[in-house]
Amino acid sequence: MLNVCPSSSGKPVWVDLFDPTPQEISQVESEWQLQVPSRHQLEEIETSSRLSVRNGEIHVNMPVVAHDNEEAPTALGFILTKVVLLTVRFTHLHGFDLAIERFNRGEASKTSSEVFATLIEGITDYAADALEHIGVELVGVSRRVFHNYGSKRPRNTARANRALREILVDVGVCGEKLSQIRESLLGLQRIVPFALDNSKDWIAAEVTERLHTATQDLQSLVDFEIHLSNKVQFLLDAVLGFINTEQNDIFKVLTIVSVVGIPPTLVASMYGMNFEYMPEYHWHWGYPWGLALIAMSAILPTAWFKWRGWW
Repeated sequence: MLNVCPSSSGKPVWVDLFDPTPQEISQVESEWQLQVPSRHQLEEIETSSRLSVRNGEIHVNMPVVAHDNEEAPTALGFILTKVVLLTVRFTHLHGFDLAIERFNRGEASKTSSEVFATLIEGITDYAADALEHIGVELVGVSRRVFHNYGSKRPRNTARANRALREILVDVGVCGEKLSQIRESLLGLQRIVPFALDNSKDWIAAEVTERLHTATQDLQSLVDFEIHLSNKVQFLLDAVLGFINTEQNDIFKVLTIVSVVGIPPTLVASMYGMNFEYMPEYHWHWGYPWGLALIAMSAILPTAWFKWRGWW
């Protein structure tokens, strides 16, 4: 899809290629003499491919967080010139949708650099909203972990284990989202200063101030993302700790049962021997004696474990 957004004077200042076809790429290259990068070129990670200046044109690209239904960051490319801004993307992006709506309402930007600043601000706002949403999710996960498992041990072990596995999945999903947002924020932190440094001669002072403000906002978001990443790691360690505690309790119960069961088995097997000269066989109270001895051999280890505080 090819969108051409004019300024208030009617001259095109923004050309947006959304999942472009070969015909649309040829049209843009013919009309604006700009070389449209391919998706493979936009997905390259080396700095020379992501940040470059060619014939006075500023070429930058980055991974960006798409809408919630996207599983991974998508590639986004900018070609910024004094006259026009060319963007290449392959999915719907929050900041772009808002900017297109503004153009459709007649709120057009005057220059290509103003469009660039508007898009950067939109992407930054969406990343901030995504971080806030993840922060709320982590607060809920934290309450589930420490409210349900910190105060008392759940009675239903199987249900508790299922709940812990679900919490572990939720923490992992939050960590994956943070990783994607981190890539987007780091990409923004690289391209904004690069664009500012290479457009000093023709970028307006107002746009420069907006981009400097966006840079400060990006640094704050990076710090907040680091805080959330540390919280994810903390919750992950806490959940794994509770899982290990549950496993240790199970092994402890099995150990106690096996140890308590050994003395009665030994007594019963001893009196099960068919030797002729066993005096207890001829006692009048021999059978109650054997039962009492078996019971005592089970009660004494159990009492000892209880005294030691094993359960």
